Amino acid sequence: MSRRPVAVAASVLTVLALGAVSACSGNSSAATGGAGGTPTVKLMAGGLDKQIYLPYELAQQLGFYKKYGVDVQLSTEQDGGVGAEEAMASGQVDMAGAWYNHTIEFQAKGKAVEDVVQLSGAPGEREMCTKKSGVHSGADFKGKTLGVTDLGSGTDTLTQFLAAKKGVKTSQFHRIGVGAGSTAIAALQNGKVDCVMTTQPTVAAIQKKGVGTSAVDLATTSGATAAMGGAYPAASVLARTDWVNSHKATVQKVVDALVATMHWINTHSAADIANKLPASYVSNQLVTKADYISALTEDKGQFLPDGLMPAGGPKTSLATEQLVGNVKSSVDLSKTFTNDFAIQANKTEGFKTTTTPAGPNG
Repeated sequence: MSRRPVAVAASVLTVLALGAVSACSGNSSAATGGAGGTPTVKLMAGGLDKQIYLPYELAQQLGFYKKYGVDVQLSTEQDGGVGAEEAMASGQVDMAGAWYNHTIEFQAKGKAVEDVVQLSGAPGEREMCTKKSGVHSGADFKGKTLGVTDLGSGTDTLTQFLAAKKGVKTSQFHRIGVGAGSTAIAALQNGKVDCVMTTQPTVAAIQKKGVGTSAVDLATTSGATAAMGGAYPAASVLARTDWVNSHKATVQKVVDALVATMHWINTHSAADIANKLPASYVSNQLVTKADYISALTEDKGQFLPDGLMPAGGPKTSLATEQLVGNVKSSVDLSKTFTNDFAIQANKTEGFKTTTTPAGPNG
């Protein structure tokens, strides 16, 4: 899912990840609760310092997890390590900050996983291409070498989808994993790839260095709708259905905190958001804080204001999975997501919802 984190604040994030994974077992920590009876939830995200995944850390910095009575222990994926969704599915962590489409893939494999709150209606990705590549859409992928986070990731699926939409077969172009951040930038600079699909802040760094420009916009809900035919639900919170059913009160607390965060994002500027995030996330070897704020201002439209799965989103995601051949069996979309927790969260706080929610059929 464009899941691998940008290599910034590595030492801090590594400590977080190692601490969370080493403390995990196959049994949920939320069952016993933390100090004072506060439930503890382990949540691994596909790159805490990526802009597409900023709500998880922002909720922590705003004090919303504590406000709503849950101790959320965040960790992040490491390059070459287990993916957030796989860590969740295997019980290493309770929840995953990952893309919705994994629920569809898991169901096709006989595993029950669901999306309990939807944070974005777009992948937050951009196809960044060198000027000499001549790439302006998926129709131009033929004969090109395209960089993705890693083979089998969400960026890989989206790359294949953009090609398939224009009638270009996967056998007609080459895909290689280039990671994100400095490795993705180097792949463009060194001519290893013609394009790379990546997110902010890597996009801003590529533009600033002059090594690539945005050929396809999947970074905003409107951009995703234009390129893919509908909103594409990406960043979300996933959990095993059996875990959700046995921890509904705890799930509600997590969703309450994240819905409040989405409302806060919707009512604050990119600068306000950047000021609340860890300094290492917004100013590092890739970008300055000004770059980060500019990029977030441009792509802030990917975030949904109320945590609801948007109507048509699941269908668009399923169509993508089917077109690239990831899913060949029938899928019951009603079992891949729920809006119940987000609806309750908005009702509790008196937030006005603006997203048209998806029905059982997506």
